[in-house]
Amino acid sequence: MAKIAAPRGTHDVLPAEGYKWHALEREMRELSAAFGYHEIRTPAFEHTELFERGVGDTTDVVQKEMYTFLDKGGRSITLRPEGTSPVVRSFIEHSLYALPQPTKLYYITPCFRYEKPQAGRLRQFHQFGVEVFGAESAAIDAEVISLAMSLLAKLGVTGVRLNINSIGCKDCRTVYNEKLRAFFATRLDDLCETCRQRYEKNPLRILDCKNAACKQIYKDAPILLDNICGECRDHFEALKGYLDGMGIPYQVDGTIVRGLDYYTRTVFEIVSDNIGAQGTVCGGGRYNGLVEELGGPAVSAVGFGMGMERLLLMLDNLGIALPDTEGVTLFVASIGEQADGYAQNLVCGLRRKGIHADRDYMGRSVKAQMKYADKLGARYAVVIGDDEIAKNEVALKDMGTGESRLVPLDRLSEYLG
Repeated sequence: MAKIAAPRGTHDVLPAEGYKWHALEREMRELSAAFGYHEIRTPAFEHTELFERGVGDTTDVVQKEMYTFLDKGGRSITLRPEGTSPVVRSFIEHSLYALPQPTKLYYITPCFRYEKPQAGRLRQFHQFGVEVFGAESAAIDAEVISLAMSLLAKLGVTGVRLNINSIGCKDCRTVYNEKLRAFFATRLDDLCETCRQRYEKNPLRILDCKNAACKQIYKDAPILLDNICGECRDHFEALKGYLDGMGIPYQVDGTIVRGLDYYTRTVFEIVSDNIGAQGTVCGGGRYNGLVEELGGPAVSAVGFGMGMERLLLMLDNLGIALPDTEGVTLFVASIGEQADGYAQNLVCGLRRKGIHADRDYMGRSVKAQMKYADKLGARYAVVIGDDEIAKNEVALKDMGTGESRLVPLDRLSEYLG
């Protein structure tokens, strides 16, 4: 019978690499807490309407990449393609806007998109994201950016660039979209079919097209940053001032529009040359109209999403090792039936004290048990037999140096620091 493989574009996280994920998640949680953010967890699937209204029905995500199906009740359901819309839905549904603001949230969650798998980009991927609601000041935009940059710095990542832009407000874009329509009007026949459909409904989305022919056309299109209103420009200048004051270097990139419709004003990307052609490791911005669009009050918001697989790939390419703190502290080898029972109870007692302990369950010889302890990466090992039990004394071996010392068996835990 043929073996069943994992679906294309998915990845098993095996025990040998699990510690990397735990270490990365630990850094994310600790840093988020230091910034005053609290974790939120939302369902893996939502009603499809949430993403059609939130992400935008002219985006590549909605048009091409969502995993959508009818459930047994005939309802259209979609696996979460991104983290922001579900958090906004939860923010509204549970009236978090009634609490003192701002509301500062983070999440670590799997997302699902049907796209061509490549290095650091999978059909099931994991996203670290933060969202802040209720603060209009550009200072919170700068804080969100600084959290992302702080995480990368804490991990030892170098060679990243922060690119920022402003795509204005709804009023700015209404005027700008008319300029885009005028620009593309004589070039419609040269655009791809998807962009021709976007022309009437949302011409801004044309600027996010990855088609080579469309890219060649829109490189000469009017720049949105040159067409934002005075309030949006003031907000953008304030953001730059905060970043300057915090010592965070950046470049203004007027071509950034991001791939989702809900963005307003600030948009940013953190780019690396160490993850191949797909160089964006983090992206985000402000989305002031999304809460209202999804049925809530008019509440401003800003956030980012960071792909964890891409971040791990970048760390590997940079030769940055994450600490493995999950190995075995003590391996207990045993000789004979009496020692077997003693080893079982000893390991149980050590674990209750929070010590990572293990023993042999395969009936190996003492020599084989010690080899197994080495493969487990145990820091220490002991061999227990009838004599050790009778004397209440055991030789504690440091597996790194090979040195041994005699210690009381009933006080063994005191020597494992």
